[in-house]
Amino acid sequence: MKKGILYGIGVGPGDPELMTLKAIKMLKECDIVAAPQSDGNDKTATNIAEQFIKGKPILYCDMPMTRDKQKMRESHNIAADKICSLLDEGKTVVFLTLGDPSIYSTYWYVHRLVLNRGYNAQIIPGVPSFCAAAASLNMALVEGSEMLHIIPASHKSTDEGLTLSGTKVLMKAGKSILEVREKLRKQGKLETSALVERATMAGERVVHNLDALDDPTGYFSIIISKEN
Repeated sequence: MKKGILYGIGVGPGDPELMTLKAIKMLKECDIVAAPQSDGNDKTATNIAEQFIKGKPILYCDMPMTRDKQKMRESHNIAADKICSLLDEGKTVVFLTLGDPSIYSTYWYVHRLVLNRGYNAQIIPGVPSFCAAAASLNMALVEGSEMLHIIPASHKSTDEGLTLSGTKVLMKAGKSILEVREKLRKQGKLETSALVERATMAGERVVHNLDALDDPTGYFSIIISKEN
């Protein structure tokens, strides 16, 4: 029997209308939809693509929100085991992921495992959340020869990243937002920085004055810091 194919599909930042035509086409043609869920109930990617799934069977893969590398490896391997079993049956599997599969995506680890096991796995790109955030701010991320830096704000690389020349996109800033704000202030970048929470989703919030924040923001928070 011919083995099936796995497609990692970026569903974009939140608005279903920002899903690509190719992503929608693959959802219509696939046999099974795989999707991540964390803490047993977060199904954001599935909710975004819901209108295009139309009754297809869904394989939910537990992806805990943790930095415990052992737990992450276990979850990735379990997901890969389940998907490879479906591919052995000749099924076409679409795995949904927020934004783009190549940018801080949990899916990538599963994709790599499936490839290493000798299966066919392909990536369908999606609209990255930081591009959606820039659109919400009505701004260009970069102009001319400016550089663009994508920095995981909840990690140790933040300090180093903020010293780089060009536009800084600080992702995953939610719980550490107040700490990141003070780092921006220290480097004189606070006045040229803005935050977008839940870009293109229901409840989107744009904050131009970061000093107005009293509490940490949600997981879907991005800060864009421009050069003067």
